[in-house]
Amino acid sequence: QVQLVESGGGLVQAGGSLRLSCVASGSINSINTMGWYRQAPGKQRELVARITSGGSTDYRDSVKGRFTISRDIAKNTVYLQMNSLKPEDTAVYYCNFKNIYVRKYDYWGQGTQVTVST
Repeated sequence: QVQLVESGGGLVQAGGSLRLSCVASGSINSINTMGWYRQAPGKQRELVARITSGGSTDYRDSVKGRFTISRDIAKNTVYLQMNSLKPEDTAVYYCNFKNIYVRKYDYWGQGTQVTVST
């Protein structure tokens, strides 16, 4: 079993920055993809960025050039650096660790609120 704890959310003005962190406890040997998702009120949860065990990254178009996902394997931690934040980035951000080939390995954090004011 893997437990995920996110931190780093908060209130920031448009144009500002935040860094989200997600620390995993438990065995993550079966995990091959780590990602950040977000869900705004009244909208579906959407993928923001992901990074594979091999280090490949993928971003949704609206955050390319502004957000950077990274990981610290020794600390079992994945980060999301968010720069040039916009009001439309406001959402609850969730960390996800999964194995894309084995469905039972799919873990979520509790979420952290990010609010970007104008």
